[in-house]
Amino acid sequence: MSVTAAAGFVAAGIAAGIKASGAPDLSLVATADGRPVPSAGVFTRNRMTAAPVITTRQHLEATAGLSVAVVLNSGNANAATGDAGLADARAMCASVAAELGIEAEQVLVCSTGLIGIPMPIDVITGAIPMLVSARSSSGGPDAATAIMTTDTHAKQVVVAGEGFTVGGMAKGAAMLSPNMATMLAVLTTDAEATPEQLKAALVAGVADSFNVLDVDGCTSTNDTVLLFASGLAGPVSQDALERSVAAACRSLAEQMCGDAEGATKVVRFTVTGAIDDAQALIGARYVSRSNLVKCSWYGCDPYWGRIASDLGSCGIDFEPSSFSVSYGGVTVCRGAVDADHDAAAVAAHMAGRHLEITADLGLGSGRATILTNDLSHAYIDENMGTS
Repeated sequence: MSVTAAAGFVAAGIAAGIKASGAPDLSLVATADGRPVPSAGVFTRNRMTAAPVITTRQHLEATAGLSVAVVLNSGNANAATGDAGLADARAMCASVAAELGIEAEQVLVCSTGLIGIPMPIDVITGAIPMLVSARSSSGGPDAATAIMTTDTHAKQVVVAGEGFTVGGMAKGAAMLSPNMATMLAVLTTDAEATPEQLKAALVAGVADSFNVLDVDGCTSTNDTVLLFASGLAGPVSQDALERSVAAACRSLAEQMCGDAEGATKVVRFTVTGAIDDAQALIGARYVSRSNLVKCSWYGCDPYWGRIASDLGSCGIDFEPSSFSVSYGGVTVCRGAVDADHDAAAVAAHMAGRHLEITADLGLGSGRATILTNDLSHAYIDENMGTS
């Protein structure tokens, strides 16, 4: 399972010295032959936009979506760093380009880590020759490891399409909230596609994956998902491409949710029976961000009253007499009152790693699902400071 599973790509990951721990912190994904290939990206909607996001958008526009490589670092977000940060992002691209003998605009850049801290750019550019020389078709796991921050393990995926492959890697453990999540993801495919086709596949793919991932309600400054296509497998249908890209995105999103800071539960929370999908999504997001609800999940307590209270106060249409809640398919509340149910079955479900919880408003056909998790002591411990 690797970002280099698709034919035509190489990758590398090394310890450049950005992180004081000495852990891997500099990563590269590139075409194996150094030629530019169709590429596309989707990015954070946070207006406090990090320098690498600005730079990558500019480079994709300048090349009409033809790129050779992406360089990624962890340990420093290069966000809220002003003009110096933009210069540093461009310097990372230029250094990789010089080693590969290509134009700087053909290199994209991603960063993740702490906000507001100047980049150790000399350390990074000094390590880029070693990074570029380390690239190989087996370098995917190293590349995925080098983009980790508070992640406890690398996130990788391979999807076998209809005669083609999609591979990918991602990182993300906190500030996970639509749209998208504090995350970087790089996807590759050997399918033949234009930049426009790749962008359409990405937009469709993130809609039901990264864009429904909500861990703590915080949206990052650096969110980036990139997709490159070598074309070596030949042309494929747009529908097949979109299905495979979506499957890869879903897998990576679920891996991130399971590794979110302090998470002990992966929760798929669904609101059905809303007036429309928009109201269902408002309700699902509101509940998924409720500290009281998330703490009850951590305590394995099917406390449906907190869910009812949140949905009744979040501004959507709500009628208690029509309301019901189920945990693992077992209805525990009907008409906003406790319902007779198999308590042992519910307890067994709550004790598991994966929870399926549905709140039915009973008012219409609107439906939305959010992928989230519980709130534990470990999340507080991880986020008490910047060190």
